[in-house]
Amino acid sequence: MQHQTAYLQHMDWDKLQYFLIVAQHGTLAHAARMLKVDATTVSRQISALETQLGERLFKRSPSGFQLSVAGRALLPHAETMADAAARIHAVDSQKDGISGQLRLSLSEGFGSHFVAPRLPQFLRAHPALELDLVASTGFLNPSRREADVAILLAPPRKGPLIVRRVSNYQLGLYAPANRMDWQAAAEQGPLAQSDIPIVGYIPDILYAPELDYLGEIEPGLKAQVRSSSITAQRQMIAAGAGIGVLPCFLAAADPALKPVRISQQFRRSFWLTFHQDLAAQPRIRAFIDWLEKEIHLARHLLEPSSQ
Repeated sequence: MQHQTAYLQHMDWDKLQYFLIVAQHGTLAHAARMLKVDATTVSRQISALETQLGERLFKRSPSGFQLSVAGRALLPHAETMADAAARIHAVDSQKDGISGQLRLSLSEGFGSHFVAPRLPQFLRAHPALELDLVASTGFLNPSRREADVAILLAPPRKGPLIVRRVSNYQLGLYAPANRMDWQAAAEQGPLAQSDIPIVGYIPDILYAPELDYLGEIEPGLKAQVRSSSITAQRQMIAAGAGIGVLPCFLAAADPALKPVRISQQFRRSFWLTFHQDLAAQPRIRAFIDWLEKEIHLARHLLEPSSQ
């Protein structure tokens, strides 16, 4: 660390940002794309920085680059310099000193249908931020610096992470609003014995076991119409392809959908996750504070039966 402290006094930000981008993205290829250079250049800059510091900053493995003890010690200094550089470039538009890149990893439903419509307010408050919203089936890994903040469906079992439950959310069975015959049949008897198609996830590419919930409606219930996308499932149900389970925040306000079997609504949780080294970063704190406020204001959407 003494070597780092002495070197930082004379460090060129253009050189240090190679270290920071590799730390954030975990591989030379990802870092090269972000920096718009080739991977060889990134590797050469990292090696040169390690030589100058006299310390190994990363542990190399087939899965990518992970920070060493020395790398973790250097990271807060690099992030401080990144924030300072962003403030210099955004001095005319910056209002509150919060800047830099913020990469979020969220499930498709929560990211696209809850967070995305509310983000303009957050971005207007912090115009110097560069924000990446990765809303997809599957999650980026905060432990490997693939994302700054991830909202997961289950708490990670390991890694240098800060994890807490940020919200519960409610799910229920929905039918097309114009299929009153299906609605009545779903209320009267077992779905497995009806001729109603069931819409759900594709079992062999289910990206989180928490999404395997048809059995909570009826033991052994299987989907005949399947998609890896909850948005596609919602659209298929609304269009009359079948009935299926949807998050209430995604479906309750859609006039093309009708909830059935209200007594069988159940809950899952969203887990806020970020690397412990980022805990003091202003952009991380600002996003978490904003998200928790939005969740509190929308509690009636996330958990309607608790209101």
